[in-house]
Amino acid sequence: MLFLVVMVSFHLVKQSDTCSSLPRLSLDGDYIVGGLFQLHEKYGGTGPATDTENRKPEVLQCHRFKFSSASYQQIQVMRFAIEEINNSTLLLPGVSLGYEIFDYCSDLLSYGAALEFLTQKGRGAIPVWNGTNYRPKVISVTGPFGSSQTISVAPLYMSEMIPMVTHGATSVQLSSKNRFPSFFRTIPSDKYQVESIVRILQQFNWNWVAFIGGDNDYSRDALTVFQDKIRPANICLAYQDTIPQNQSLIGRLFNNIAMFNVQVIVVFANVEFVIPFIQKAIDLRVKEKIWIASETWSMNQELIKKSQIERIGTVLGVTVQRHKDLRGFDEFINNTVKSRHENACTDMDLKERCGQICSDCNSTSAQTIIGEDPTYSFVIYSAVYAVAHALHNVLRCGTGNCANSEIIAYPYMALKQVKFKLDNQSIEFDENGDPPAHYDIVHWDCLYYIVQKHASIHYTPSKHCVVFKGLITDAGLFHSDILSCSYFLQAPVLQCSSECKSGSRRVQTGFHTCCFECEICSDGKYINHTADPYSCIACQKDEWARNGSTSCTKRSIEYLHSDASLAIFLMFQASSIILISMAILVLFLCKNDTPVVKSAGGRLCFFMLCCLSMSSISVFLYIGKPTEAICTLRNSVFVVFYVACLSCLAVRSFQIVCIFKMAAKLPKAYDFWVKHGGQWITIITTTVIMLFLCILWIAIEGPKPNQITLYSEVILDCTYGVIPIFYVIVLFAVLLGIACFSFAYMGTDLPKNYNEGKSITFSLLIFFISWVISLTVHLSTKGKHTLSVNPFSVLCSLYGILFGYFFPKCYIIIITPERNTAAYFQTAIQSYTLQPR
Repeated sequence: MLFLVVMVSFHLVKQSDTCSSLPRLSLDGDYIVGGLFQLHEKYGGTGPATDTENRKPEVLQCHRFKFSSASYQQIQVMRFAIEEINNSTLLLPGVSLGYEIFDYCSDLLSYGAALEFLTQKGRGAIPVWNGTNYRPKVISVTGPFGSSQTISVAPLYMSEMIPMVTHGATSVQLSSKNRFPSFFRTIPSDKYQVESIVRILQQFNWNWVAFIGGDNDYSRDALTVFQDKIRPANICLAYQDTIPQNQSLIGRLFNNIAMFNVQVIVVFANVEFVIPFIQKAIDLRVKEKIWIASETWSMNQELIKKSQIERIGTVLGVTVQRHKDLRGFDEFINNTVKSRHENACTDMDLKERCGQICSDCNSTSAQTIIGEDPTYSFVIYSAVYAVAHALHNVLRCGTGNCANSEIIAYPYMALKQVKFKLDNQSIEFDENGDPPAHYDIVHWDCLYYIVQKHASIHYTPSKHCVVFKGLITDAGLFHSDILSCSYFLQAPVLQCSSECKSGSRRVQTGFHTCCFECEICSDGKYINHTADPYSCIACQKDEWARNGSTSCTKRSIEYLHSDASLAIFLMFQASSIILISMAILVLFLCKNDTPVVKSAGGRLCFFMLCCLSMSSISVFLYIGKPTEAICTLRNSVFVVFYVACLSCLAVRSFQIVCIFKMAAKLPKAYDFWVKHGGQWITIITTTVIMLFLCILWIAIEGPKPNQITLYSEVILDCTYGVIPIFYVIVLFAVLLGIACFSFAYMGTDLPKNYNEGKSITFSLLIFFISWVISLTVHLSTKGKHTLSVNPFSVLCSLYGILFGYFFPKCYIIIITPERNTAAYFQTAIQSYTLQPR
């Protein structure tokens, strides 16, 4: 680059005899502001301008390119701003601003125009560095428009800290103060423009897009920012390419777009690239696409008026926020056109070699200039005013005059602090030399060849607010007057894959994260679409979730709460058993000498009733949160006392059978059983065996609190400790019950008053049935309701003995006392003995 600059410098010095007084669009003043505008542009059938056609470092003949009336309008805005400042008594009083404006029609071959600004004021040649200071001709440079052109010439001015205040260079590279310390701009950085485009895609939920750019820094830098912004926004770049300079090759881009099935195309390129690209889309009959236009072409009047432009689909665009028309500008243009030859060149040969403004200006009408796209009018206007305000501060101007009007002014530092209002718009720069970003979102109404504003996006250093208005439909038109932040009605779904339903995770099917299949999350897992839409997350141990869940729910802790209606019912029944047992005990004590009490077992009944009462206490141990003590006593209390009660029934059944059926056949054995208290020995032995088994069970490993995790609940229950010993205990109780049942069944044909067999058989049937049901329920179902099965079985077993064995005797004692006599019992025995065997 340095070599090129030196070569161009020497070449221009060589030409100084011919161009010592360069024809230019200029105005003398105390301080000169430079301007570089691309008045002639090379685009159309062969693509954008290139610098490959001319290798020799000389000024290109710009007039051979297409004249840009839009750029000519921009030049006039700069002239208008300077004239307005010179006529002001408040800004730079007593100080006049001048300008020198050149046609920057090519990146490389227009270097002569850029270098002209580095000449010393009052001299006609570019100085060769000799170690001494010099005063450049201009105090600042406005332009050039494009990012690549600006990046190319900026180093020339950065070395002398000459401020560049550009109106069109939006590349993010230019925000680097290390490379471009004296660069400023009144148009926002592409960082915010790209973010605005990404916001549009997000708002419409479009995540399968193509990015088409030009072969320059403007597009390349935007692509880099775009790729960074779309990753967290879950937008996939399906295809990206550069518009070729040869229009015949553009068709390849549309073939690739169709191959990737892309419906949303972001075209981020300068207008000289976009015009042949859009024209090719029209020629190829590309239809029903959605085009997102960058600010360089979103307001272009030539494109929107192209024939059959409506075929290509819907065009949305981002544009720098437009301001109302500049007051007095129309009048200024009319006056300028009247005196259009005032600063024109007269020597055509000199005009061609020095790249000046002249020839096409004469044929441009005032109406053409005024009717051009005014998007960049205010940013050029504010760029000139920013330089003027900075100079105003450097010269320490007050009311009526400037204190330091004769000094050599360098407004670079003052531009950093400049802040003022212009047409109610705040003009200021951040630490990177960038202004606040304000964009409009526009839509092309191809029916009426107009561009309609439908949204605004504002970025400030502290916060940003996005206001969207309108609705896009499949027909490609906006409608509705709804205005709210981030609010849209229905829009076409343009995605690689439709969004998964709630509770389903994405399973990526290709390279792009936007292409996926959906898989529902299974039981016990959930998905957080915001954090990670690709993974089902397992719930915590104390949580649960159904399949297709988006969150987990805490498992409910279930046990028999003391205030639950079921628990109250169980406690009431257990208390009833205790009260009934005690009542029967009192009744039997009062009728202890009667035949019914004696036939029921006498003192054996008292022991049985006490055991029934103690067994019912175990029901209370099923209520409340299980603890180690409760688990230890719960089953042990019931089984020990219930086995003792069963022993009494077994002994009583055996004893009656012996009296009536075995005493005559084995008189000595029966006498031995009676004399040595056989019934109590049997009862105590079986009870002690059961007590020993329970103690052994608890000593080795007794029941302990346990959490049974089910689908949506955690059941607090007790374990069964050492399973083999537990089975031995159960088996012992079952065998005792079978023995008791056998003896009772053998005595079912005894005298009616001594017929205990039927009562005991009934009691044991209830015992067996209740515990078989309990076992079946435990094996077949799990849940909080199974907690009440065991206490219900306990109650059934106890009520079975009360109803089956004791209640019939209570009925005789209370209701039919005439049957509770010795004579009645004697009659029953005689009737039994007289029956034939």
